Amino acid sequence: MASLSPSSTYNQQGAGQDHIIPTDQNVLQKHAAFFDRNHDGLIYPSETFRGFRAIGCGFFLSTFAAVFINVGLSRKTRPGKFPSLLFPIEVKNIHRGKHGSDSGVYDTEGRFVPGKFQELFGKHALTHPNSLTSNELMGMLKANRVPKDYVGWLASWTEWKILYILCKDKNGLLHKDTVKAVYDGSLFEHMEKEKSSAKKKVVV
Repeated sequence: MASLSPSSTYNQQGAGQDHIIPTDQNVLQKHAAFFDRNHDGLIYPSETFRGFRAIGCGFFLSTFAAVFINVGLSRKTRPGKFPSLLFPIEVKNIHRGKHGSDSGVYDTEGRFVPGKFQELFGKHALTHPNSLTSNELMGMLKANRVPKDYVGWLASWTEWKILYILCKDKNGLLHKDTVKAVYDGSLFEHMEKEKSSAKKKVVV
């Protein structure tokens, strides 16, 4: 799987030159729009699968993510519409899929809340001020749990576990700038470019 160096920088103007994301979206929409591979406003399981493969996930993890995410979010993001067995996700309504037991860094409209982001590291990054260890990450997830919100617990654990596996450094630390890039929508673009560059070097 691909990993992201903590020293990497995120150039949002340069990132994603091959996969253009509209600039009139809130950060949660930008986060989701990476997986809208044909830019039609809908994300089908096949697109979720391709998006995860593009950032370095294996076949089985990408398959699991496509099923878990699309089945979980399709109906929530398509209010008033008849359920579809194709399980599309509407990017414009992605905020409706916001689950409980999360960090609160996105508000109910999908906007980034800086105070909540700083609080995440202020409360839980105890070993290093700008990074989370595996144990600290698990502690954060437990602290965010809403009683009996089992779906929210599972969704949060899955999201953060995948992020940690993909982006931890060689010392097992998940860095603040990496997490910030997830929230502002630039991380996936950056990872896709890194993976593409690595493939070109192998070919050469």
